[in-house]
Amino acid sequence: MTTSLHIREYNGYINPIMPLLLVGDESEQMVRGYIGSCTIYVGTCNNDIVAVCAVMETEPGTVEVKNLAVTQSMRRQGIGRAMLNHVESPLNPHTISLGTGETPSTLRFYKSCGYEVSHIIPGFFTDNYPAPIIEEGVRLRDMICLVKHPQH
Repeated sequence: MTTSLHIREYNGYINPIMPLLLVGDESEQMVRGYIGSCTIYVGTCNNDIVAVCAVMETEPGTVEVKNLAVTQSMRRQGIGRAMLNHVESPLNPHTISLGTGETPSTLRFYKSCGYEVSHIIPGFFTDNYPAPIIEEGVRLRDMICLVKHPQH
């Protein structure tokens, strides 16, 4: 990583970080529906928030990454991986899950971080979002659910 990243739990108001949360999930209504049940971490560089990661315990032993986003100008510098490592470390031996669209680069990123496809929720994006979401030329339809199991 080329930048000095500091990661901390965030307990402030949601509105200042909402634009970044909307990078990870394009629906403010969806974000507001889950964010109150999450622990939120922010990554800062030079006192600017450049990344956010929201995690929620879904059941004993399982935590879901609900939102992970890095500002456009700071991508491909290891910040997303650092954010995941930060939230995964204290959660071990929890199973960590997440859901994402079928965007090729996003799936490659999560797989490179040790996540595996567990299942697919057909029609998730078309059923739950009012406008089509298109990333890397792919219209998101299904949610790809990934999981990372504890290291023994």
